[in-house]
Amino acid sequence: MRTLSETWFAEGYIDFELKKYTLLAYLQEVNSCFRQNMLYPELADIIFHYNNIIAFRENKRFLQEQFPKKLSGIQMQKLQWLYEQLIEDDEMMQELEDIINYSANTIKQTISNGAEIYEFVETKINITPIGIVPLDNNEGYFFLNTGDEKDTRVYQYRLSIFEKSEEKYRSIKTAYIDMWYRSIATTYEHIKYELIRKRSDLPNPAVYAVETSLKFPLEETLLPIAKRCLVKFISSAAA
Repeated sequence: MRTLSETWFAEGYIDFELKKYTLLAYLQEVNSCFRQNMLYPELADIIFHYNNIIAFRENKRFLQEQFPKKLSGIQMQKLQWLYEQLIEDDEMMQELEDIINYSANTIKQTISNGAEIYEFVETKINITPIGIVPLDNNEGYFFLNTGDEKDTRVYQYRLSIFEKSEEKYRSIKTAYIDMWYRSIATTYEHIKYELIRKRSDLPNPAVYAVETSLKFPLEETLLPIAKRCLVKFISSAAA
């Protein structure tokens, strides 16, 4: 998969046609993944690049705060240095602004393509608590089932809260546990019972069934969206 560096738009020879070709070649591969209903990590990557060039255009000085997982301190300093160097050259700065404006509009359209798929998949996901949900539902299991398959993937999850720009957000970490074949005897309730019996670290877990009637790529689409839907479901239930 072709990738772009964090400062691709301002690296090397700053030429509109050259940067346009670089961007379109990258987005061609991203859109190819989207046509196969494969969203991640491509969707998160292009959102990062969009926010990055917008922040650079607006001369934001808090890139590291916005993107702590993608930008190191050295990379942030590099962006600031590039800005300070280019702002002294009116002609080159205008070329860079043309690159950024074109890139922002083009990337935004690709993000829209991915967002349409995301929203469609999200509407096809149903979440149901299995049994009584304990007061502490920040840790437990969820069962992922797709299409008309009887195979159910079991994951353990843990929610945590982190603060960013004076706001609190919930993140989720998951670990694959096992695959169960559901039948008349092996119901969701039975799987929950077996998990409690065999895994003493969670004696009273919250358990949810995450189901969709359609089939999507698991790692690239269904699982990432299912995790985000579960976070929203648990958060709304606690509100």
